[in-house]
Amino acid sequence: MKSNIKVAVFGGGSWATAIVKMLCENLDQVGWYMRSEYNIEHIKRNGNNPTYISAAEFNPKQLKLSNDINELVNYADYLIFAIPSAFVKGELDKITTSLKGKIIFSAIKGIVPETGLVVGNHFIKHLDIPFNDIGVITGPCHAEEVAMGRLSYLTIASADKKKAQAMANLLSSDFIKTKLSNDVIGTEYAAMLKNIYAIAAGIAHGLGYGDNFQAVLMSNSIREMKNFVKKQHKMKRNINHSAYLGDLLVTGYSVFSRNRMFGNMIGKGYTVKSAMMEMSMVAEGYYATKSAYKIKKENNTKTPILDTVYQILYNGKNAKTEFKKLTDLLN
Repeated sequence: MKSNIKVAVFGGGSWATAIVKMLCENLDQVGWYMRSEYNIEHIKRNGNNPTYISAAEFNPKQLKLSNDINELVNYADYLIFAIPSAFVKGELDKITTSLKGKIIFSAIKGIVPETGLVVGNHFIKHLDIPFNDIGVITGPCHAEEVAMGRLSYLTIASADKKKAQAMANLLSSDFIKTKLSNDVIGTEYAAMLKNIYAIAAGIAHGLGYGDNFQAVLMSNSIREMKNFVKKQHKMKRNINHSAYLGDLLVTGYSVFSRNRMFGNMIGKGYTVKSAMMEMSMVAEGYYATKSAYKIKKENNTKTPILDTVYQILYNGKNAKTEFKKLTDLLN
Protein backbone atom coordinates (compact mmCIF):
# COMPACT_ATOMS: atom_id res chain seq x y z
CA MET A 1 0.00 0.00 0.00
CA LYS A 2 1.44 3.34 -1.07
CA SER A 3 1.84 6.20 1.41
CA ASN A 4 -0.33 9.34 1.24
CA ILE A 5 2.44 11.61 2.56
CA LYS A 6 3.27 14.37 0.09
CA VAL A 7 6.99 14.62 -0.64
CA ALA A 8 9.00 16.96 -2.85
CA VAL A 9 12.64 16.63 -3.85
CA PHE A 10 14.64 19.76 -4.60
CA GLY A 11 17.53 19.39 -7.03
CA GLY A 12 18.14 18.20 -10.56
CA GLY A 13 21.39 16.27 -10.11
CA SER A 14 22.25 12.59 -9.78
CA TRP A 15 21.48 12.26 -6.06
CA ALA A 16 18.13 14.04 -6.45
CA THR A 17 17.31 11.78 -9.41
CA ALA A 18 18.13 8.68 -7.36
CA ILE A 19 15.97 9.84 -4.44
CA VAL A 20 13.01 10.50 -6.74
CA LYS A 21 13.52 7.00 -8.14
CA MET A 22 13.35 5.53 -4.61
CA LEU A 23 10.26 7.53 -3.67
CA CYS A 24 8.39 6.46 -6.79
CA GLU A 25 8.42 2.92 -5.40
CA ASN A 26 6.21 4.02 -2.50
CA LEU A 27 4.26 7.10 -3.62
CA ASP A 28 1.64 7.69 -6.29
CA GLN A 29 3.07 11.15 -6.89
CA VAL A 30 6.44 12.77 -6.12
CA GLY A 31 7.12 16.49 -6.34
CA TRP A 32 10.37 17.33 -8.13
CA TYR A 33 11.89 20.80 -8.32
CA MET A 34 14.65 21.54 -10.80
CA ARG A 35 15.71 24.81 -12.38
CA SER A 36 16.03 23.55 -15.95
CA GLU A 37 12.81 23.95 -17.95
CA TYR A 38 14.44 21.91 -20.72
CA ASN A 39 15.05 18.94 -18.37
CA ILE A 40 11.50 19.15 -17.05
CA GLU A 41 10.04 19.00 -20.56
CA HIS A 42 12.40 16.16 -21.50
CA ILE A 43 11.30 14.11 -18.49
CA LYS A 44 7.64 14.72 -19.33
CA ARG A 45 8.19 13.47 -22.88
CA ASN A 46 10.76 10.71 -22.40
CA GLY A 47 10.63 9.63 -18.73
CA ASN A 48 14.29 10.19 -17.88
CA ASN A 49 16.61 12.96 -16.73
CA PRO A 50 18.70 13.85 -19.81
CA THR A 51 21.57 15.31 -17.78
CA TYR A 52 22.04 12.94 -14.84
CA ILE A 53 21.57 9.15 -14.58
CA SER A 54 19.61 8.99 -17.81
CA ALA A 55 19.28 5.21 -17.32
CA ALA A 56 16.81 5.80 -14.47
CA GLU A 57 13.32 5.54 -15.96
CA PHE A 58 10.23 7.31 -14.62
CA ASN A 59 6.53 7.33 -15.28
CA PRO A 60 5.98 11.08 -15.90
CA LYS A 61 2.40 10.75 -14.56
CA GLN A 62 3.92 9.98 -11.15
CA LEU A 63 5.88 13.23 -11.09
CA LYS A 64 4.78 16.73 -10.16
CA LEU A 65 7.54 18.64 -11.95
CA SER A 66 8.13 22.35 -11.50
CA ASN A 67 10.84 25.01 -11.66
CA ASP A 68 8.87 27.09 -9.14
CA ILE A 69 10.37 26.27 -5.74
CA ASN A 70 7.49 27.86 -3.83
CA GLU A 71 4.91 25.76 -5.66
CA LEU A 72 6.53 22.56 -4.42
CA VAL A 73 7.18 23.86 -0.90
CA ASN A 74 3.44 24.53 -0.66
CA TYR A 75 2.61 21.13 -2.15
CA ALA A 76 4.64 18.85 0.13
CA ASP A 77 4.67 17.80 3.80
CA TYR A 78 8.23 16.43 3.60
CA LEU A 79 10.88 18.43 1.74
CA ILE A 80 14.10 16.71 0.66
CA PHE A 81 16.91 19.01 -0.43
CA ALA A 82 19.55 17.51 -2.72
CA ILE A 83 20.95 20.71 -4.22
CA PRO A 84 24.77 21.01 -4.28
CA SER A 85 25.87 22.91 -1.17
CA ALA A 86 27.59 25.63 -3.22
CA PHE A 87 24.19 26.64 -4.68
CA VAL A 88 21.78 25.81 -1.89
CA LYS A 89 21.59 29.27 -0.29
CA GLY A 90 20.72 30.86 -3.64
CA GLU A 91 17.85 28.42 -4.04
CA LEU A 92 16.65 28.78 -0.44
CA ASP A 93 16.63 32.56 -0.86
CA LYS A 94 13.92 32.09 -3.51
CA ILE A 95 11.52 30.65 -0.93
CA THR A 96 8.92 33.25 0.00
CA THR A 97 6.23 30.89 1.26
CA SER A 98 6.11 29.66 4.87
CA LEU A 99 8.16 26.63 5.95
CA LYS A 100 6.20 26.35 9.19
CA GLY A 101 5.13 22.77 9.85
CA LYS A 102 7.29 21.35 7.04
CA ILE A 103 9.55 18.39 7.74
CA ILE A 104 12.90 18.99 6.09
CA PHE A 105 15.49 16.37 5.20
CA SER A 106 18.90 17.24 3.84
CA ALA A 107 20.56 14.90 1.36
CA ILE A 108 23.31 17.47 0.75
CA LYS A 109 26.88 16.31 1.40
CA GLY A 110 28.52 19.62 2.20
CA ILE A 111 28.59 22.95 4.02
CA VAL A 112 26.72 26.11 3.03
CA PRO A 113 29.69 28.33 2.02
CA GLU A 114 28.03 31.63 2.94
CA THR A 115 27.36 30.59 6.54
CA GLY A 116 29.93 27.84 7.18
CA LEU A 117 27.18 25.57 8.51
CA VAL A 118 26.08 22.07 7.61
CA VAL A 119 22.67 22.27 5.98
CA GLY A 120 20.68 21.16 9.03
CA ASN A 121 22.20 23.88 11.17
CA HIS A 122 21.63 26.41 8.39
CA PHE A 123 17.91 25.59 8.39
CA ILE A 124 17.78 25.88 12.17
CA LYS A 125 19.69 29.16 12.51
CA HIS A 126 18.70 31.01 9.35
CA LEU A 127 15.25 29.65 8.47
CA ASP A 128 13.96 29.08 12.01
CA ILE A 129 13.17 25.37 11.56
CA PRO A 130 12.85 23.42 14.85
CA PHE A 131 15.58 20.82 15.40
CA ASN A 132 12.98 18.04 15.63
CA ASP A 133 11.72 18.91 12.13
CA ILE A 134 15.19 18.42 10.60
CA GLY A 135 16.60 15.17 9.24
CA VAL A 136 19.50 13.85 7.19
CA ILE A 137 19.63 11.22 4.43
CA THR A 138 23.09 9.77 3.98
CA GLY A 139 24.80 6.64 2.68
CA PRO A 140 26.72 4.56 2.00
CA CYS A 141 24.93 4.83 -1.32
CA HIS A 142 25.87 5.89 -4.85
CA ALA A 143 23.11 7.29 -7.05
CA GLU A 144 24.26 5.32 -10.07
CA GLU A 145 23.77 1.97 -8.31
CA VAL A 146 20.27 3.00 -7.19
CA ALA A 147 19.41 3.62 -10.84
CA MET A 148 20.62 0.09 -11.64
CA GLY A 149 18.51 -1.40 -8.86
CA ARG A 150 21.57 -2.69 -6.98
CA LEU A 151 21.18 -3.34 -3.27
CA SER A 152 22.00 -0.13 -1.39
CA TYR A 153 21.83 1.10 2.20
CA LEU A 154 20.73 4.48 3.57
CA THR A 155 21.02 6.04 7.00
CA ILE A 156 18.10 8.27 8.02
CA ALA A 157 18.94 10.58 10.92
CA SER A 158 16.51 12.65 12.97
CA ALA A 159 16.01 13.58 16.61
CA ASP A 160 12.36 12.59 16.10
CA LYS A 161 12.32 8.82 15.59
CA LYS A 162 8.78 8.83 14.11
CA LYS A 163 9.80 11.26 11.39
CA ALA A 164 12.95 9.28 10.66
CA GLN A 165 10.91 6.09 10.39
CA ALA A 166 8.38 7.77 8.10
CA MET A 167 11.18 8.83 5.75
CA ALA A 168 12.79 5.40 5.97
CA ASN A 169 9.48 3.81 4.94
CA LEU A 170 9.21 6.17 1.96
CA LEU A 171 12.69 5.27 0.71
CA SER A 172 12.73 1.52 1.44
CA SER A 173 12.23 -1.04 -1.30
CA ASP A 174 13.49 -4.42 -2.48
CA PHE A 175 16.83 -2.81 -3.33
CA ILE A 176 17.02 -0.12 -0.60
CA LYS A 177 17.58 -0.97 3.07
CA THR A 178 17.43 1.77 5.70
CA LYS A 179 18.81 2.31 9.17
CA LEU A 180 17.80 5.00 11.68
CA SER A 181 20.15 7.28 13.61
CA ASN A 182 19.72 10.12 16.10
CA ASP A 183 23.07 11.68 15.19
CA VAL A 184 21.74 14.42 12.93
CA ILE A 185 24.73 16.76 13.10
CA GLY A 186 27.40 14.05 13.22
CA THR A 187 26.16 12.25 10.13
CA GLU A 188 26.03 15.55 8.24
CA TYR A 189 29.62 16.41 9.13
CA ALA A 190 30.72 12.87 8.26
CA ALA A 191 28.98 13.08 4.87
CA MET A 192 30.81 16.34 4.20
CA LEU A 193 34.23 15.10 5.36
CA LYS A 194 34.19 11.83 3.42
CA ASN A 195 34.14 13.83 0.18
CA ILE A 196 37.37 15.57 1.20
CA TYR A 197 39.03 12.26 2.03
CA ALA A 198 37.82 10.85 -1.30
CA ILE A 199 39.61 13.74 -3.03
CA ALA A 200 42.74 12.76 -1.08
CA ALA A 201 42.31 9.14 -2.23
CA GLY A 202 41.94 10.32 -5.81
CA ILE A 203 45.03 12.52 -5.63
CA ALA A 204 47.01 9.59 -4.23
CA HIS A 205 45.84 7.37 -7.10
CA GLY A 206 46.67 10.03 -9.66
CA LEU A 207 50.16 10.36 -8.19
CA GLY A 208 50.71 6.62 -8.53
CA TYR A 209 50.33 5.47 -4.93
CA GLY A 210 49.04 1.91 -4.68
CA ASP A 211 46.48 -0.05 -2.67
CA ASN A 212 48.78 -0.41 0.36
CA PHE A 213 48.99 3.35 0.81
CA GLN A 214 45.29 3.79 0.09
CA ALA A 215 44.49 1.44 2.99
CA VAL A 216 46.64 3.52 5.35
CA LEU A 217 45.09 6.74 4.03
CA MET A 218 41.53 5.49 4.63
CA SER A 219 42.44 4.17 8.08
CA ASN A 220 43.82 7.56 9.06
CA SER A 221 40.86 9.32 7.43
CA ILE A 222 38.28 7.62 9.64
CA ARG A 223 40.26 8.53 12.76
CA GLU A 224 40.60 12.11 11.56
CA MET A 225 36.86 12.18 10.88
CA LYS A 226 36.15 10.88 14.39
CA ASN A 227 38.19 13.68 16.00
CA PHE A 228 36.67 16.39 13.79
CA VAL A 229 33.06 15.30 14.34
CA LYS A 230 33.59 14.88 18.09
CA LYS A 231 34.79 18.48 18.33
CA GLN A 232 31.70 19.69 16.46
CA HIS A 233 29.05 17.57 18.17
CA LYS A 234 29.99 15.42 21.12
CA MET A 235 27.69 12.44 21.65
CA LYS A 236 27.92 8.66 21.79
CA ARG A 237 28.49 7.28 18.27
CA ASN A 238 30.29 4.36 16.68
CA ILE A 239 32.45 5.80 13.91
CA ASN A 240 32.73 2.31 12.39
CA HIS A 241 29.02 2.24 11.51
CA SER A 242 27.98 2.45 7.86
CA ALA A 243 26.93 6.12 7.99
CA TYR A 244 30.53 7.08 8.80
CA LEU A 245 33.06 4.39 7.80
CA GLY A 246 30.88 2.79 5.14
CA ASP A 247 30.15 6.08 3.41
CA LEU A 248 33.84 7.00 3.57
CA LEU A 249 34.91 3.73 1.97
CA VAL A 250 32.42 3.77 -0.89
CA THR A 251 33.26 7.40 -1.71
CA GLY A 252 36.99 6.83 -1.41
CA TYR A 253 37.13 3.70 -3.58
CA SER A 254 34.17 3.69 -5.99
CA VAL A 255 34.54 4.36 -9.72
CA PHE A 256 31.29 6.36 -9.39
CA SER A 257 32.81 8.81 -6.90
CA ARG A 258 32.92 12.32 -8.32
CA ASN A 259 35.26 13.47 -5.57
CA ARG A 260 37.73 10.65 -6.14
CA MET A 261 37.61 11.40 -9.88
CA PHE A 262 38.29 15.08 -9.20
CA GLY A 263 41.23 14.21 -6.94
CA ASN A 264 42.59 11.76 -9.49
CA MET A 265 42.74 14.53 -12.09
CA ILE A 266 44.55 16.82 -9.64
CA GLY A 267 47.06 14.05 -8.92
CA LYS A 268 47.65 13.61 -12.66
CA GLY A 269 48.54 17.29 -13.01
CA TYR A 270 45.26 19.04 -13.86
CA THR A 271 44.78 22.48 -12.36
CA VAL A 272 41.76 22.88 -10.08
CA LYS A 273 40.02 24.99 -12.72
CA SER A 274 40.66 22.54 -15.56
CA ALA A 275 39.56 19.56 -13.43
CA MET A 276 36.31 21.30 -12.55
CA MET A 277 35.67 22.20 -16.18
CA GLU A 278 36.32 18.59 -17.23
CA MET A 279 33.68 17.24 -14.86
CA SER A 280 29.99 17.48 -15.71
CA MET A 281 28.98 17.12 -12.03
CA VAL A 282 29.88 19.05 -8.89
CA ALA A 283 32.63 17.64 -6.65
CA GLU A 284 31.19 18.65 -3.26
CA GLY A 285 34.51 18.01 -1.53
CA TYR A 286 36.16 20.96 -3.27
CA TYR A 287 33.81 23.45 -1.60
CA ALA A 288 33.73 21.48 1.64
CA THR A 289 37.53 21.60 1.99
CA LYS A 290 37.61 25.38 2.43
CA SER A 291 34.79 25.42 5.00
CA ALA A 292 36.11 22.41 6.92
CA TYR A 293 39.60 23.89 7.07
CA LYS A 294 38.20 27.10 8.56
CA ILE A 295 36.27 25.11 11.18
CA LYS A 296 39.30 23.00 12.11
CA LYS A 297 41.40 26.17 12.58
CA GLU A 298 38.77 27.60 14.92
CA ASN A 299 38.65 24.38 16.97
CA ASN A 300 42.37 23.58 16.77
CA THR A 301 41.69 20.04 15.49
CA LYS A 302 44.59 17.95 14.18
CA THR A 303 43.71 17.10 10.55
CA PRO A 304 46.81 16.37 8.42
CA ILE A 305 44.83 14.88 5.51
CA LEU A 306 42.37 17.77 5.35
CA ASP A 307 45.31 20.21 5.63
CA THR A 308 47.09 18.54 2.72
CA VAL A 309 44.04 18.67 0.44
CA TYR A 310 43.45 22.32 1.40
CA GLN A 311 47.04 23.33 0.58
CA ILE A 312 46.82 21.67 -2.84
CA LEU A 313 43.36 22.97 -3.82
CA TYR A 314 43.44 26.47 -2.35
CA ASN A 315 47.09 27.45 -1.97
CA GLY A 316 48.30 25.92 -5.22
CA LYS A 317 50.86 23.68 -3.53
CA ASN A 318 52.42 20.83 -5.51
CA ALA A 319 50.46 17.60 -4.95
CA LYS A 320 53.51 15.34 -5.14
CA THR A 321 55.43 17.39 -2.59
CA GLU A 322 52.50 17.72 -0.19
CA PHE A 323 51.71 13.99 -0.29
CA LYS A 324 55.35 13.14 0.36
CA LYS A 325 55.08 15.21 3.56
CA LEU A 326 51.76 13.54 4.42
CA THR A 327 53.23 10.03 4.18
CA ASP A 328 55.47 10.83 7.14
CA LEU A 329 52.50 11.88 9.27
CA LEU A 330 50.30 8.79 8.72
CA ASN A 331 50.51 5.56 10.69
